[in-house]
Amino acid sequence: MSKKIKAFILVLVGLVLINIGTQRFYGRFDLTTDKRYTLSEVSTSILDKIDGSLYITVYLEGDFPAEFKRLQIETQQFLEELRAENSSIVIRFENPDDIREELVKKGMIPSQLTVEEDGQLSQAIIFPWAEVEYQNRGSIVSLLPQSIVASQEEQLQNAVESLEFSFVDAINNIVKKKRKRVAVITGNGQLEDRYLYSFLSEVAKKNSLAKFTLDSVASNPQRTLQDLSTFDLAIIAKPTQKFTEEEKFTLDQYITNGGKTLWMIDNVQADMDSLLASGRMLAYPRDLNLTDLLFSYGVRINTSLIQDLYAAKIPLSTGNVGNQPQFQNLPWFYHPVVNGNPNHPITKNVSPVRMQFVTQIDTLKNTIQKTPLLVSSLLTKKTGTPNFIELQSIANEPKEEEYKGSYQLFGVLLEGDFNSAYKSRIKPYNTPLFKGQSTPNKMIVISDGDVGRNQLLKGKPHDLSTDKWTNEQFGNKDLLINAVDYLLDDSGLITLRNKNLQINNLDKQRAFKERTYWQFLNVVLPLLLLFGFGFVLNYLRRKKYS
Repeated sequence: MSKKIKAFILVLVGLVLINIGTQRFYGRFDLTTDKRYTLSEVSTSILDKIDGSLYITVYLEGDFPAEFKRLQIETQQFLEELRAENSSIVIRFENPDDIREELVKKGMIPSQLTVEEDGQLSQAIIFPWAEVEYQNRGSIVSLLPQSIVASQEEQLQNAVESLEFSFVDAINNIVKKKRKRVAVITGNGQLEDRYLYSFLSEVAKKNSLAKFTLDSVASNPQRTLQDLSTFDLAIIAKPTQKFTEEEKFTLDQYITNGGKTLWMIDNVQADMDSLLASGRMLAYPRDLNLTDLLFSYGVRINTSLIQDLYAAKIPLSTGNVGNQPQFQNLPWFYHPVVNGNPNHPITKNVSPVRMQFVTQIDTLKNTIQKTPLLVSSLLTKKTGTPNFIELQSIANEPKEEEYKGSYQLFGVLLEGDFNSAYKSRIKPYNTPLFKGQSTPNKMIVISDGDVGRNQLLKGKPHDLSTDKWTNEQFGNKDLLINAVDYLLDDSGLITLRNKNLQINNLDKQRAFKERTYWQFLNVVLPLLLLFGFGFVLNYLRRKKYS
């Protein structure tokens, strides 16, 4: 047998062995510096729960701007990572043009974009949505989260960073077999259901939601505590009536037994409706009998109202034209617009949040970890209560020297082992569930009861994210939904919102100005070099063989 035949056989056998090896042993390598295509342990553990076909339909298909072509590619590459982790995932990209009405009915609202191409601005409409279906259950995924950004490049960056959380969160919601239980506490003059609809309807999509009244504490406190302890989270939204010691003790022991809490507390009686009706109102401290309870957990809500030059606008009548009143939107400093903590998953990429007649929170020294979530600007001013507030003050020019305050804390996350407020006190009633200190637990305290209150439009709940008068967008709904997700998250899924990626974007203005240079460099120059090389080669050949 000749050496050539032997070499051919060896190569052939080698190729066959390599092919068998690659089929047996499969691996993917992420060589990006930010590990963009590496799934977290949380994601892989959730994907392992899928035991049947899971369909993901993406509606980013068709003719749209280059930036969102990039989002399409990033989405496709990420979904391929999901499919590589679990082969039961089926991915489809569909053009939404023929099914737009159907998608809108499902809650997938299209986005209208201003696109800059070749130095010209144009409008484009896209459906940045996806749909996840699994065993007759479904969920929709927004590929373009709402946030205040300076440019479409920053919007794209936020969208790509949110891909893993958005898809894995949707998959987890339809795959998990047991839903968390959320109690909306009533009985102390809390907000009516219609004012919490926009917020709670979103909570109900992921969790089991129920109203829970503390009125039964008066007749059977032990049973009330036992029933409340079956819930994973309690939402206390703007109570206006004083809590009894038995009710406080019930909430305290719910917390020390592991229950999570979201507090939205107004410590001052101040109502915008009464101010608009009469033009003047008395703002005064509201005694809810919660000060010692929150004090034991490490916070104190004060009774001084905060004015901030960064404020939301309210519509006011400025006169009449003919018989028609004329309205103008003017900034109302008692409604601060505050930014969230950019380094925490609850508030990262969340639009500024509107507060209404808010007071500041003081944090106290103890072992509880305290993370600020909502903080005012530096341009603040305190107004002590009781005090009269007049609507006509909106016309007064603010004096800069009066608004040189400091950052004011309006929302805080508390995490740690909470001490019972009744650890060294006489208990209002005896219960076998009593604990003097909790195991690791967490709660969120916001010093504005109206932060989750939606407006009514023609008697129906209006979207919490939008002001019905000014059409300004706020992050209140996103903040509260993220807060609930964080408090109920035992797996660490919410931390994926803190994922940071570096997207290299094209400088459009420079590309437009220098387009002739780059076109010559990339198109004409290679052709000239190729022509020159061929000409020289042909000349040398002719000279050598002539």
